[in-house]
Amino acid sequence: MSPFQGYRGDGVLAGVRSRKRVFASAADEPVTAAAPKRQKRREEPSLDALPDECLFEVLRRVRGARARCASACVSRRWLALLAGIRASEAVLVPPAPAVPDLNMEYLGGEDDDEEEADLMDHDGDARERTFEGKEATDARLTAAAVAGRLAAVSVRGSHPARGVTDVGVSALARGCPALRSLALWDVPQVTDAGLAEIAAECHALERLDITGCPLVTDKGLIAVAQGCPELKSLTIEACSGVANEGLKAIGRCCAKLQAVNIKNCAHVDDQGVSGLVCCATASLAKVRLQGLSITDASLAVIGYYGKAITDLTLARLPAVGERGFWVMANALGLQKLRCMTVASCPGLTDLALASVAKFSPSLKLVNLKKCSKVSDGCLKEFAESARALENLQVEECNKVTLMGILAFLLNCSPKFKALSLVKCIGIKDICSAPAQLPVCKSLRSLTIKDCPGFTDASLAVVGMICPQLENVNLSGLGAVTDNGFLPLIKSSESGLVNVDLNGCENLTDAAVSALVKAHGCSLAHLSLEGCSKITDASLFAISESCSQLAELDLSNCMVSDYGVAVLAAAKQLKLRILSLSGCMKVTQKSVPFLGSMSSSLEGLNLQFNFIGNHNIASLEKQLWRCDILA
Repeated sequence: MSPFQGYRGDGVLAGVRSRKRVFASAADEPVTAAAPKRQKRREEPSLDALPDECLFEVLRRVRGARARCASACVSRRWLALLAGIRASEAVLVPPAPAVPDLNMEYLGGEDDDEEEADLMDHDGDARERTFEGKEATDARLTAAAVAGRLAAVSVRGSHPARGVTDVGVSALARGCPALRSLALWDVPQVTDAGLAEIAAECHALERLDITGCPLVTDKGLIAVAQGCPELKSLTIEACSGVANEGLKAIGRCCAKLQAVNIKNCAHVDDQGVSGLVCCATASLAKVRLQGLSITDASLAVIGYYGKAITDLTLARLPAVGERGFWVMANALGLQKLRCMTVASCPGLTDLALASVAKFSPSLKLVNLKKCSKVSDGCLKEFAESARALENLQVEECNKVTLMGILAFLLNCSPKFKALSLVKCIGIKDICSAPAQLPVCKSLRSLTIKDCPGFTDASLAVVGMICPQLENVNLSGLGAVTDNGFLPLIKSSESGLVNVDLNGCENLTDAAVSALVKAHGCSLAHLSLEGCSKITDASLFAISESCSQLAELDLSNCMVSDYGVAVLAAAKQLKLRILSLSGCMKVTQKSVPFLGSMSSSLEGLNLQFNFIGNHNIASLEKQLWRCDILA
């Protein structure tokens, strides 16, 4: 029990009645003319009268999170003194002698210590704190640090006038020596001094994320490297003061480093990246490099020393050429590479991509974004080499055409499961079909999104070559009509589970009715957002045929109150999420039907319609378990 439990700040302990001071009577003292008639009552003693050194000695003997928090609320002076107490400086008060305490019952008994110990641990999220925007100040961070026991702290942004500085970070380090995760995003006033305090106190730190901190330099990273040997994950983004020496130190000292993310740091070049990868070759599994001025030399080092790398992301590296990717692959070090993402790298060519596939036998996922030199020429060889490949994602690679995709599917591994084509102008109808159409029975997920040249003819071919599809995303294909979608439905031998038709404005009720009649027993997610020709007829078919549907998006469709009533009356439907946003024919007449829907409903979107705020309030009372967005 803290000796300052219930302290009011005026020298009086709550719950303990102060004893009246006793003065001698006039009969007991000789009466003299010089003696005053009344003695002045002495002022009550106060801890605030103590100098900082003495008060520091008192406060470092306060035990328990609750007592420290109560003491910190007394004044800013007490808060500052408590924030300056390191965990190693706290004095453990010896146990009191076994003498009965008559006040124990009033003060709470021995259980208070257990309650204080559990104050921060009874809730799993209590060990994590996030300070965002105007709430991110030194005072708030210090107050949280005084309670201690925090394992993860995130600071996102900062107060414009009283933002987080080294003072708050230092208080956090002293108060929470067991800190394991620290994220500082857009905190421009934090410098190397704050990181040095973290390194000096938080030796168990495992994750460090520094984003948008221009005053942090190599000195801060070197301090972290020397003081935090348990570091496993490091993210440095948009820190103009960070260069090569800090990364080298991290590689030398942090033997357990598993993930590194270096992004938009202008002064980081080949020396920093190479030094980090060379030293951390045994443990480094995840590498992300973006917006750096590195060259082919860094990729050569990654290819040779990246023996533990399983996840590699290379984005916006203009100085890296075809030779860098080729050497990286032929160095034979990426034997464990499973996932690779390459974005906006002009050096990735057909030859480079084929080499990566050939010498990375464990490769399962490849994501290509804005790779302007990748074309159909390498897709066949790529498919033949990447025998473990399961997922291929291609976005804004305009030299890739449908002929190349068909050649890839004809030669792909039996393990291949997912294909995604997004914003590829080259994916469009072909004039003549190839002599041999592939049949890819292993493909389960297909995304063709925002490819304006992809129409009914191409979709019908897709249905023929992919008979085992379960997940289909055709978002943004405004040219697709019922004539192309119906063959896809009929050719699907296994039941469709997730279907996203967002923006397919030419699909009608006939397509939706055919879809739910053929796959209603397996369909779990259906999105019809922006399908302006969908009416109540589709809802009638859904209510009759769908038994597993959990999520239904009808945003900006032409459904009305009648369709809502039909959905509400379908007892076999167990919808969890329903969106009626922008359905202008849905009015207040739908309120009783929505209120009677199944208790399984967890999310309801009623934005931009004519239900009205008063009716929304009524619905919130009826569907009290449901999150309503209006």
